[in-house]
Amino acid sequence: MNFKMILAIAILLIASLSLFHFTYSGSSSKSLVQSSGKHLEGIDPDEVDWRSKTVEYWESVLLPEQYDVCRLGGTERPFTGEYNKFYEKGVYICSSCGLELFSSDAKFDSGTGWPSFWEPINQNAVELKRDSTFGLIRNEVVCPRCGAHLGHVFNDGPEPTGKRYCINSVCLLFDSGK
Repeated sequence: MNFKMILAIAILLIASLSLFHFTYSGSSSKSLVQSSGKHLEGIDPDEVDWRSKTVEYWESVLLPEQYDVCRLGGTERPFTGEYNKFYEKGVYICSSCGLELFSSDAKFDSGTGWPSFWEPINQNAVELKRDSTFGLIRNEVVCPRCGAHLGHVFNDGPEPTGKRYCINSVCLLFDSGK
C-alpha cells in the first residue's frame, strides 16, 4: 500500500474510534455565550496563568464538547464542526485561552471533515507533542499557553509547507477584526 492509502485508512480509523470517545450533548445547560469565549471578555488573556486553571474552572467555562476535546484530548465528529466549511477573513484563536493560532490565509479545504491549515500564524502559536493514541504515532497540536488539545498535524498538506494542521472546530473561536 502507498502512503496516501495508509494515511486515509488511519484517518478513518481515528474518526471511527473517536466517536466512542466523543461525549456530545445536544442539549447543554450552558449557554451558547460560553462557547463563544465569554470567559475571555474583560480580561487580558496574556496576563492569566492558564496552566494553573483547575478542572472545575474548565468545566464551568467550556461547553461539554469543548471540554471533551480541549481538555480530555477527544475529537469532534468529522464534517460537523462550525469552521469546517468556513472561509471568512480573520484569525482563529484558542477557545480556551484566546491565543492567536491560525490565519484564514493559511486555511484550505482538505476534505477530511475538520478545519485545516498549512501553517500556524507564527512559529510559537502551537506546540507539537508525540501522540501514540490508538497505536498510531502522530504529532498532536497543543496550545502552548493553556495546554488545550487542538488536533494533529500531518505531512500531506499543500505547498509551501506540505503540512496539514487538522484542528477541531470546538477548539477555535474566530475573530474577523484581525
